[in-house]
Amino acid sequence: MATITDIKAIGLEHHLGETHAYGTARGLISVRNATLILIETDSGVTGLGEAWGPCAMVVAALEVLKPYFIDRNLYDHSQVPPYFYAQRYHLGIQNTLTSCLGGIDIAAHDAIGKLTNVPVYQLLGGLNEKRVPVYASDGYFAVHPKSQLVDQLKSFVDQGFRGVKIKIGRGPTDDEERVALAREALGPNVLLMVDVNGNYTTDIALQSMARIEDYNVHFCEEPLAPTDFDGYATLRSRSPIPIATGEALYTAHEFKRLMDISGADIWQPDLTLCGGLSAAREISTLARLSHIRVSPHVWGGAVGLAAALHFTSAQAPWPHTDNVPYPMLLEYDQGENALRNEILKTPIPCIDGHLTVPIGPGLGIELDWDAVEKYRVN
Repeated sequence: MATITDIKAIGLEHHLGETHAYGTARGLISVRNATLILIETDSGVTGLGEAWGPCAMVVAALEVLKPYFIDRNLYDHSQVPPYFYAQRYHLGIQNTLTSCLGGIDIAAHDAIGKLTNVPVYQLLGGLNEKRVPVYASDGYFAVHPKSQLVDQLKSFVDQGFRGVKIKIGRGPTDDEERVALAREALGPNVLLMVDVNGNYTTDIALQSMARIEDYNVHFCEEPLAPTDFDGYATLRSRSPIPIATGEALYTAHEFKRLMDISGADIWQPDLTLCGGLSAAREISTLARLSHIRVSPHVWGGAVGLAAALHFTSAQAPWPHTDNVPYPMLLEYDQGENALRNEILKTPIPCIDGHLTVPIGPGLGIELDWDAVEKYRVN
């Protein structure tokens, strides 16, 4: 038995500067952030987690949530979220409280793995794939000209990536120009995904898809606002391209709504936002029972990436066996982000388009505290 004695949050920010800003159809981003969650126990073991959202909001959420966990048996941590949601039902689930609960959940799994001397993937049902295929997520809108997109995408092919995702969403004409450039750069055999970041209404999304369907697009991510469930139902029924969404949906309840309206072909839970590893397991079970593919979203720091890697490595390839047409692909963001590349003592290397899941106890990672302090915010 181990008792939770404290939970702490450490906000991190990496400032890119205006000349290095990049982003989506909604606008450019000049700061990357993440919030580390640390669970301390009376056994001396500390678990690491990560929560999505502005650091100040996560810290504020932790002050609300911490009393529900302190002095509780670490192994009972998953009892808190359903109790909290039921007790504070007026708050709903689409908020930073759920992100913070996810960070706590990841940290609890890390601590339990360390206490029992097993990797987190063993706590999730066991290892299916030691080497997880990832796709390069880039092709951002940026201050540099569109022509540089081609060189960037060709470099991903040279690195061994079998799938690449680019940003679109600034209008159907621009979408077709970017997708045409991308397909030419990638060649016919590399999967091409596109991401609108919810910047369209249903009518514009259909116009865009009509322009890009001939370029063999593997999926279109977030063509509509995340909670436009009616729009997703209409769009999926008429789209010539598979629809992916879910990075901004919280808990299995929201994915159940998506399932009920047949709104997407591919679900994309983000572990640092949807409620952690426990919520992701519920979502993946719901997807498997509904014969829907899952492709986790990752766009934070190294701890969140490690958690997503453990989760993905433990997923059975249902309904496939030995022949898996499209293995579960994990997003691997290629944008400048020191919170992913610098805060671990041993970064997780990407080799030939694959990440190897850490095999040490818990998440199998250690923080580089000098780097953490470098990017720490008050």
